[in-house]
Amino acid sequence: MERPRRLRSPLLRPLVAEVELSPRHLVLPVFVKEGGEPEEVSSMPGVFRHPLAQLPRLAEEVLKAGLGGVILFGVLPEEEKDSLGQGAYAEEGIVQRAIRLLKREFPQLLVMADTCLCEYTDHGHCGVVREGPLGFYVDNDATLELLAKTALSQAQAGADVVAPSAMMDGQVKAIREALDRGGFAHVPVLSYAVKYASAFYGPFREAAGSAPQFGDRTGYQMDPKAGLWDALREASLDDLEGADMLMVKPALPYLDVLAALKGRFAKPLFAYQVSGEYAMLKAASLRGWLDERRAVLESLYALRRAGAQGILTYYALEAARWLREA
Repeated sequence: MERPRRLRSPLLRPLVAEVELSPRHLVLPVFVKEGGEPEEVSSMPGVFRHPLAQLPRLAEEVLKAGLGGVILFGVLPEEEKDSLGQGAYAEEGIVQRAIRLLKREFPQLLVMADTCLCEYTDHGHCGVVREGPLGFYVDNDATLELLAKTALSQAQAGADVVAPSAMMDGQVKAIREALDRGGFAHVPVLSYAVKYASAFYGPFREAAGSAPQFGDRTGYQMDPKAGLWDALREASLDDLEGADMLMVKPALPYLDVLAALKGRFAKPLFAYQVSGEYAMLKAASLRGWLDERRAVLESLYALRRAGAQGILTYYALEAARWLREA
């Protein structure tokens, strides 16, 4: 009689386990604002908007925890936003200053920069908005120039990785060419290659102040109802355009997509456990409906098993602590 339980004894389980999860696999998303005190995001208990001056303290925690790095998102007051998102590529933009600060004080810290416009535009969309016969639309090709400027400014500030997330066709090619021309051929591109128009982004939009002021992003983000062909096409295009790493966003609802990409691309694959996923786990845990530690680690192991080599998660610091305590 076959007895799978024979391999599940406390002493044998660690030896036969195939999936590894360690703090180095985790990247912490960080919201950066100008000044004042840290502000907790109401829909994401335990997640804060961090003032620029206090980033070094957070960086020390990240390094002590052994995380893989951080990815930065800028937070601007509404009065500083404009239709072209100029704060995204300003030399003295909030993210550019944050990068310089972190790389000056902690050169050993991996610093990624999210490359998009939505946090900096007064309309909340990820690109240049035009009026058309059927209403507004985001001008793909006009946006490419601004995304390339943003990525170049981030690299000039010292970013180790730029991560385009706007889902504009051709954005990886435009960014790769701008980086190469600007003397930053060594800076890799982590592409949000497969990014769905998801219901799980709501808390992030509160945190970053990036909710669209009209319409939605279904015209450029992917349809959750589409088949794997859509994900494979998007990832293939970014692969051909020069992306060094590919990412799927959100994470848990798209384990099938992660696994499919893992089998087809010889490049590191990342997953973003997004704000809504964090909020669900946190809310259920606060109500005593879930064992937070077990549920979070189980979700992260699932992403690793599906093929993610790196995971962006708001739980990074807590998960690192739980892994050390295990």
